[in-house]
Amino acid sequence: MFTFRRPKESANFSTMLIQSVLFEVEDRETMWVQLKGGQRAVCCTEDLAKLGVCLEGEVIYRPSTATPNWPKVLGVAFKEDDEVARLRYRSIKVSKTGMYNLYFIHCDANHKDLTVEGKAVWKNPAGCQPGRMAPLMNFYMFMSLVFVILGIFWFSQYARFWRDVLPLQNCITLVITLVMLEMALWYFDYAEFNENGIRPVGITMWAVTFGTIKRTVSRIIILMVSMGYGVVRPTLCWLTSKVIMLGVTFFLASELLELMENAGAVSDLSGKAKLFLVLPVAILDAFFILWIFTSLSATLNKLQARRMMVKLVIYRKFTNALEVAVIASVGWTYYELYFKSNDVYNEQWQNAWIIRPFGNSYRSLCYASSEFFGRPLEIRLGKIYILSRHAYSDDGNEDFDKDQTNLTLIKPSPTPTKESRSATEARPLQGSNGASNGDLEEDKTE
Repeated sequence: MFTFRRPKESANFSTMLIQSVLFEVEDRETMWVQLKGGQRAVCCTEDLAKLGVCLEGEVIYRPSTATPNWPKVLGVAFKEDDEVARLRYRSIKVSKTGMYNLYFIHCDANHKDLTVEGKAVWKNPAGCQPGRMAPLMNFYMFMSLVFVILGIFWFSQYARFWRDVLPLQNCITLVITLVMLEMALWYFDYAEFNENGIRPVGITMWAVTFGTIKRTVSRIIILMVSMGYGVVRPTLCWLTSKVIMLGVTFFLASELLELMENAGAVSDLSGKAKLFLVLPVAILDAFFILWIFTSLSATLNKLQARRMMVKLVIYRKFTNALEVAVIASVGWTYYELYFKSNDVYNEQWQNAWIIRPFGNSYRSLCYASSEFFGRPLEIRLGKIYILSRHAYSDDGNEDFDKDQTNLTLIKPSPTPTKESRSATEARPLQGSNGASNGDLEEDKTE
């Protein structure tokens, strides 16, 4: 039911009809009457009424050529001295799949201060979700299964090599857990929406929050890896506060944007409001990307200068994976902008559902593939590397790699027997250019 209200000073006379027009988007070009000169007439004027083509003050429209008895037009008028007019509940059966719009139109100048309140209940054969959102429930159910499989692989590696797990890998484990929770919560969100027709605000907010934390932590982890944390840097030192500040700012901007788009709302935000929310997130994301690749370049130079060939190969693969992910992400963003700019009237609604969830899921998979290079692996037992503390400068700058002789290699060996001890004593020591020292240098470079 819809309730129309007019000011008290305008309630001393009866008025023309206020009409609701329900029509399919495909009929928007043909349903309105076109006058000479190319102008479209929506309201019947006095001159048109004299020609007998319409009734003055009512909406002019043409019947649909594709669907009989469409569009559906309902009307209500204010009686004299009434401030309120009500359009009662009507049940309208829609037999053709499409995007439908509901317009409220009045042709009376006395209705300039008119207000309307109420709700329209839409229901599809499969549930209460709008047609452009209907596939999302099955999509997130599928993605939940995909990330559960990826999670099983990661946690199996984590449990297998738990003694050798690094703090950075604990952060990656947190991200994978957040991804699985996010996908599951989005599934329950859309399942509840489809069942009752109302967005469950609590589940939606949790899904948005988990997703925002996941995106923030993922970017911070990749930035830390790009800086060479744990490889060429023992700590981030003075960079820690900057990384945390950037992460917190990105989290707040992303959380606000996602909440405004999802919590309790189905329709899109206005263009200016959305631009105000999207712009900070886009700038912060670009800053993350710039900082990541700048740090990667410096780390690759350090590894190459130190001849750490194994780690250099891993970091090059990591860089290639990031480059592919960023290029694909930028390309998808341009496609999203192109799609929305060419679909002003939502005529491509059957394909529109895939834009946002696919983009988020794709980015999650890209981060997962990038973090694949940081999965737990077995550390060779019997080789323990000890880094002297004085090898690192207090400010975490480039002085870290000035002294390579601080790397000490310890190889534990079994307790020697009397025979082996005597054989060892009889064996002459090899020179500094011998094979054993060569192995030592190789181990250092790894």
